[in-house]
Amino acid sequence: MNAVVPTPPSLAFSSREFLRLIEACGLTGSWRWTFADGGHAWSPGLFRLLGLEPGSVRPSYDLFLSLVHPEDRAEVASTIQVMGEGILRERTVRVVRPDGTLRVLACRGEVYVDPEGRPRAAAGIMLDVTDGQRLAEALRAERHRRRVLFEQCQSWMHASTYTTSHRVGSRELLGLTGVTQEAYQADWALTLKPEDRGHMRPYMRAMIEAGQPFMVRTRFRLADGGIGHFRGIFAPMRRADGEITCWSTLTSRAEGVRASPADALRESLEQAVRGRHMRAARGLLDWSMQDLARASGLSLSTIRRLEEGGEGPAARSRHAAVAALRQAGIGFVFLDATTLSVAKVR
Repeated sequence: MNAVVPTPPSLAFSSREFLRLIEACGLTGSWRWTFADGGHAWSPGLFRLLGLEPGSVRPSYDLFLSLVHPEDRAEVASTIQVMGEGILRERTVRVVRPDGTLRVLACRGEVYVDPEGRPRAAAGIMLDVTDGQRLAEALRAERHRRRVLFEQCQSWMHASTYTTSHRVGSRELLGLTGVTQEAYQADWALTLKPEDRGHMRPYMRAMIEAGQPFMVRTRFRLADGGIGHFRGIFAPMRRADGEITCWSTLTSRAEGVRASPADALRESLEQAVRGRHMRAARGLLDWSMQDLARASGLSLSTIRRLEEGGEGPAARSRHAAVAALRQAGIGFVFLDATTLSVAKVR
């Protein structure tokens, strides 16, 4: 026996009902504005996007502008531009709600004109894109952190589906060695010092096949022609069933943080600091040689030899003595090509 299923009154949603269904998600709102009478209509969803109770205030374009973050208001068309010129920019702006919370809204709209081309009304929608915006900002910040870490410490992290026959080179490694991605995938060992390639290929193949975490020391052939000693830590990432999905690696210079060009330049300039400069600096600080020895971690005899113009082993301690003087507020400045001035800067 067939059951009789009653037919619904209507299977079609009106546009208003469909809009209400969408706005129930809390991520969109719509508005209308007729220029002749200045009437504004906001949907309940738009009120909620702006942090307002539906119907609690009289909607207006000026009210919306007052909620836009001050730094973003220049991006939004003014009342005169919308009503007089028919300009309605599509922009993504920050909105500060009455409770102080901030949301990012994508504003899209259209101006309607009469047969003579005069603007007569406008309508549009706003979408809450805060989460996507914050994700994009977080990704940019993470890329910046990775770049700073690489530039200052030559250390980086990478993840790739390494196999015995296929590996993907990180941007940092390729930039460091000057090897292209295509060349790397054809032979990853091109990044290594030539005499290391023969034994490193089978070693890495065996370690990857073993599927266990391991550490390896490598000598990379750098793009500038030099050789860099690095340490890499490899760890397999597994699914719940134990299958390896990719390898995560942490690579860093084996000898520690490399001195930056600014550090190297400063050390070169400090070679111009002589015994007379150190004596003058001590005088400005009212320090004895013992005070300088204590601040720099050097022996009294080393300080004495430095101030007497001694070279050899004592000269290598000059940087420690100068660093202690700088820390105490002494500055060393060249007045011309050969004259070094000593001053107390703080």
